[in-house]
Amino acid sequence: MARPYNGKSLTQQLIIRVLGAGLAGSEAAWQIARAGLPCTLYEMRPARTTPAHTTAGFAELVCSNSLKSDSENTASWLLKHELRRLGSLAMQAAAASRVPGGHALTVDRDLFSLAVTSAIESEPLITVVREEVTAIPEDGITVVATGPLTSGALAASIAGLTGSGNLYFYDSISPIVEAGSIDRAQVFAASRYGKSLDGGDDYLNCPFTREQYDALVDAILNAQSAAAHIDEDRAIHQGKVPFFESCLPVEEIARRGHHTLRFGPMKPVGLDDPRTGRWPYAVVQLRQEDQRAGSYNLVGFQNYMTFPEQKRVFRMIPGLEHAEFLRYGQIHRNTYVNGPELLNDTLQLKSQPRILFAGQISGVEGYVESIATGLLAGRHAAALARGIQPQPLPRATALGSLTHYIAHADPRHYQPANIAFDLLPPLDEEARIRFKRDKKARHAEVCRLAIEAIETMDAHV
Repeated sequence: MARPYNGKSLTQQLIIRVLGAGLAGSEAAWQIARAGLPCTLYEMRPARTTPAHTTAGFAELVCSNSLKSDSENTASWLLKHELRRLGSLAMQAAAASRVPGGHALTVDRDLFSLAVTSAIESEPLITVVREEVTAIPEDGITVVATGPLTSGALAASIAGLTGSGNLYFYDSISPIVEAGSIDRAQVFAASRYGKSLDGGDDYLNCPFTREQYDALVDAILNAQSAAAHIDEDRAIHQGKVPFFESCLPVEEIARRGHHTLRFGPMKPVGLDDPRTGRWPYAVVQLRQEDQRAGSYNLVGFQNYMTFPEQKRVFRMIPGLEHAEFLRYGQIHRNTYVNGPELLNDTLQLKSQPRILFAGQISGVEGYVESIATGLLAGRHAAALARGIQPQPLPRATALGSLTHYIAHADPRHYQPANIAFDLLPPLDEEARIRFKRDKKARHAEVCRLAIEAIETMDAHV
């Protein structure tokens, strides 16, 4: 348990509020408490829910249950490594709720949320208030971590404060099927190229012949879309929706070409069907959702079809002819601010530095990236409360590079980003020459430099 900070430099700005108990907000509140400072965490659920959430738990994973690759010397692994070193609550919860997922860190979403919620609610320095906040508080320090589904009133308050309005695009949710309804005689278990953190066959793979693939693509292209419920949704039917590229609905992928799905979420490479000894023509992968293996996620099959159409179309997948759907795919609005225009490297609002943004609303995409900005915003908020000027993490780190992107990308073409090696600084000329023909070695060197930087940085951030 953290001890309350008793320093003499505390001012009235010691009041720290965190808005939103998702991945970023929960992490921010935890980091403030770890610094020995009290904070109030606001969460509007369950009094008011969103189209994507199904529980009142903190850090609910509303899309996939994967926190992406945990293979050493990948960009995603590096970001998680840094978070673990800095004491991330979410990384602790992920370790406790992990389920098999190949080379990815996948979790039981219910156990993950429960672990975060229990930790937050049992921390005496964190006061949880279950009510909607409709405007940015005018005093104290505020971390805005209300996520992609920020309520209308608060979104209007943010728009008025920033003068730039809100930007919208759409995230998509994949369907989940009941494990017992999968025809195991038609599917096979395998990890792509045999890669698995546990050494096992972590995915169920539904193999397609060419004829089956052609029929599924035609069905997807002709499926009925769900009705639009808000003005922004109507842009879907007008072809004006700027979807995030790494989370495209299957309808959007299929429209780009008949074979595009076979080179995207349905790619068969590295998956040997034990019955034929060959790669299938195409594959739909099913990923375990919970620790008891009671349900599976259709990987990459986020969509905006009506529920009856999803049942009809996805029951065309070999092995899912009698699938029972526990959750259907959906799309939902994502709201974020123009980071380069509004925020600095420490996630503070340039016009009002007492206000910080974290999570997807700050302009990052992905679970781990949201956790990362929450951790940093919490540490920066604690520094502010002590009268210390927050400092960004070293540029060589994944954390430092992520916030550098938020603050310094081109504001005219700003789009949320996942962590990737192209966000980190390039190697010096000598290293580039040395590793010119070895991509893995280049990535390993970038990771080595990042870890070295985070291990030697100043104690305060």
